[in-house]
Amino acid sequence: MTLQTETPPQTSSTPRLDRQMIVILDFGSQYSELIARRIRETQVYSEVLSYRTSIEQLRQLSPKGIILSGGPSSVYDPGAPQCDPGIWNLGIPVLGVCYGMQVMVQQLGGGVERAERGEYGKASLHINDATDLLTSVENDAVMWMSHGDSVTHLPEGFELLAHTDNTPQAAIADHARKLYGVQFHPEVVHSLGGQALIRNFVYHICECEPTWTTDAFVEEAVREIRARVGDKRVLLALSGGVDSSTLAFLLHRAIGDQLTCMFIDQGFMRKGEPERLVKLFREQFHIPVEYVMARDRFLAQVVGVTDPEVKRKRIGHEFISVFEEESKRLGPFDYLAQGTLYPDVIESADTNADSKTGERVAVKIKSHHNVGGLPKDLRFKLIEPLRKLFKDEVRNVGRSIGLPDEIVRRQPFPGPGLAIRIIGEITVERLNILRDADLIVRQEINRSGMYHELWQAFAVLLPIRSVGVMGDQRTYAYPIVLRFVTSEDGMTADWARVPYDLLETVANRIVNEVRGVNRVVYDITSKPPGTIEWE
Repeated sequence: MTLQTETPPQTSSTPRLDRQMIVILDFGSQYSELIARRIRETQVYSEVLSYRTSIEQLRQLSPKGIILSGGPSSVYDPGAPQCDPGIWNLGIPVLGVCYGMQVMVQQLGGGVERAERGEYGKASLHINDATDLLTSVENDAVMWMSHGDSVTHLPEGFELLAHTDNTPQAAIADHARKLYGVQFHPEVVHSLGGQALIRNFVYHICECEPTWTTDAFVEEAVREIRARVGDKRVLLALSGGVDSSTLAFLLHRAIGDQLTCMFIDQGFMRKGEPERLVKLFREQFHIPVEYVMARDRFLAQVVGVTDPEVKRKRIGHEFISVFEEESKRLGPFDYLAQGTLYPDVIESADTNADSKTGERVAVKIKSHHNVGGLPKDLRFKLIEPLRKLFKDEVRNVGRSIGLPDEIVRRQPFPGPGLAIRIIGEITVERLNILRDADLIVRQEINRSGMYHELWQAFAVLLPIRSVGVMGDQRTYAYPIVLRFVTSEDGMTADWARVPYDLLETVANRIVNEVRGVNRVVYDITSKPPGTIEWE
């Protein structure tokens, strides 16, 4: 897999370990990334590019198949996004999804108009032709619809594969040219049989082989890192999360002592985590870690600050300052390693394609990454071995190279840590209270066996006090909010329906064991409208 050493890359490149790939041309759909993930689940490499990607670039990439994503536009609107019409003559199978199907129909001479009745949510798919694309998809399987436009008549050479009660042309095909379209979204979990359809396209129509495997990635990544780094030194900011920990393991396997891991203790970690992390890496994993104690510096930056965005910015800025000072002390280093993942590359890409190549252009690394957005004058060469992977793929890589489950399956934890789980001003007293409450939450969730069933489970401290009574005496203390949610990817989430007995145990322990708390409440807000974190 080709690694990037400049930040950020200006063009996409096919991974060397896997000559087979499926390209997703993105028309602005919220599901484009999900399509790519679903294809990866078939062990075939996929990549998201702009709908403006040129025919020349597609020929250079030589994908086994192309998927046109959905999008918010109507194909008949002036200026609606369109792909290069030459795509239909490449001899490569194409699958259009929702808006992508409508683009295909319109460009090939069919008709698309505003539907008299839109279709949103679940719909039963009535299959007319169960061959090719719809093989193994059950008749009347539920699919997820989200469209206000519909195909009115098909282009020459196309035939109907399936319909719904409200959509006469729900799936279509030109079998001779291997052009297919579906009006629904097979990539979402609500579409039963959607993954079977995707597998049909990937394996039977595009004739791909399942070569995108964890072992193949690790082998190639190690080879690429060694070739890039040579005898130079690499610096990695270790956070203890799955991304930076997996990257540390991968780099250490590739270059050994040429890697220096730096852990900056900003004072907003959970109780005992900094000490445990450093001990784990040094004694169990035998990977040296430079421990930097900077709690007082970070706390000084947020004294009196109540605005969450100001908190984040000040913490991020201080992280940069500490990182820069310590890297100069420990250096010199030629390379800086970051745990950038593929969703970050997609989400931080400019919406406008490159004028020459037609590709999405990645314009920045998100500030929430390992080093918080580094100043340009650090002069490191950037190495990002995980930048082609999704989170679930990183977890698989971590497992395969020996990372323990306690890190691989660790629940997400925000970069600013407990600083954004204390609403309002951060004080030493409030930090200590929240750390103790958070520890009880973790202990009881683990004891209940529910840790891996929940996306996140944590405590939030509110900057108010309420009256209570303890031991026949009046109290005036803080409330703790419990936030337990379930989710697939963090984009949406629902509050967890955990047993009342578990909530009771957590609440009783917090009130009895954490000095300064006399009330515990449970947040039952989904995302949306709320967010998972409170700040």
